Amino acid sequence: MSALNVLQVIGELELGGAESRIMDITRRLDPERCHYDFLVFNPKEQHYDREAESLGCRIFRLSPRFKLYNWSAYRKALESFFEEHPEIDIVQGHMTSSARIYLKAAKKKGIKCTIAHARSAGTDPGLKGLITRFMRLGLAKTADELFACSKEAAIAVYGRKAYEAGKVRIIPNALELDKFSPAAEDKEKTAALRESLGLKGAYVVGHVGRFHYAKNHEFLLEVFAKIKEKKPEAKLLLVGGGSRESFIREEVSKRGLEAEVIFAGMQSDTAPYYGLMDVLVFPSRYEGLPGTVVEAQAAGVPCIMSDSVTDEVAVTGLVKTLSLSESSEVWAKAALETLRVKSGDNAENIELLKQAGFDVASQTQMLTDLYERLAGKK
Repeated sequence: MSALNVLQVIGELELGGAESRIMDITRRLDPERCHYDFLVFNPKEQHYDREAESLGCRIFRLSPRFKLYNWSAYRKALESFFEEHPEIDIVQGHMTSSARIYLKAAKKKGIKCTIAHARSAGTDPGLKGLITRFMRLGLAKTADELFACSKEAAIAVYGRKAYEAGKVRIIPNALELDKFSPAAEDKEKTAALRESLGLKGAYVVGHVGRFHYAKNHEFLLEVFAKIKEKKPEAKLLLVGGGSRESFIREEVSKRGLEAEVIFAGMQSDTAPYYGLMDVLVFPSRYEGLPGTVVEAQAAGVPCIMSDSVTDEVAVTGLVKTLSLSESSEVWAKAALETLRVKSGDNAENIELLKQAGFDVASQTQMLTDLYERLAGKK
C-alpha cells in the first residue's frame, strides 16, 4: 500500500506556533504510511523550508495570495493546481479565512478528503477581522472534516451549532514535551544564556509569543512594572518577533524600562529560555490553544494566564487564571506568589500533559491512523 499524500495548506513555513506544531508531526511521520507536502503563498524561502525539503516534503508556492478582490483568480489558480496534482489524497487547511475557496477547489478536482483545521479562537480588530469572520461562514459545510485545537477555536471558526452537534474533532497542539523537562536542562548552557542576556541574579518574568494584538503585550508591560516595584531585581524576558515589536519597544522606552526588558527575538528552540524564567505571564486577549503555556508547564514554570485563554491548556497545578478586568496590581501579586518547580519534581506534570493529548509522538500515530481511515485505506 502506497503512503498517503497529505497536503498541508498554510500561509508560509515561518517560525510560528502553527508551523512549529505541524513540523513536530512532520518529523515523526512514518514515510511508508503518510507523507506531508505544503502549499504556501509566500514566494520567499521561510524558516522551515529547508528542513521540510530534507524530510522529503515538496513545497508548492502559489500565486496570488488571497485578497477579497481577487477571489476569482485565486480560485482558478487553485483549481489548476489540484488538477495538476491528482496524487494528493487529503488536503488539510490551516488558513480558515480562505479555506472555503481552496477546499472547495480541491473537492471539485477529485481530492478524496478535505479537512479544515481551526487554530485560533479570535480575529484581528477592524476590517481584517470582519472579513475573516465573513469568509469563515459556511466553512463547517464546505469541509469533509473539521479539526480544531480547542473548544473555543471550534466555536469561533465553525460556530456553536457545529461544535455541539459533534462535528468537530478536538486535536490539541502537541509538543515534544520531554525536551522542556527540567531534567533535560543543560545547566551550563542555561547559565551561559543567563549571563549573555544579563539575567544573572534577576527574577525573570517571561513571555514567549509573537508581537501581535492577541498577545496583549501592553498589559504585560503594566504587570511587569508593578512586579518591578515589589521586586527591584525583576527583568522581563520577551521571546518572539512580529509586526508589533517596534510598537512595544516604544512602549518600553516610554516607561523607561529599556534596561529591564530583554528582547530575545525569534528562537527555533525555546526550551533553554524556560530554564531562565521564574514565572510566565500570559495575558492574551484570545488564543486557539497556546503551546507556550503547555511548554511552560512541561518546564516546571508557573503560569499566570488570562481567562480569555481556553482552560483546556490548564492541565497542571502550575497554571493560575485571572480576568483581564483585574488590575495589573492583582496580576503582579499573583505572579509573585508563585514558586517554580524544582528539577526532579516535574515528571508528574509532564505525564499529565501527555495524558491530556499534548504528546506529539502519540498524536502523530493517532493522525496517521485517522488519515488512513478518512482516505478509505483502513
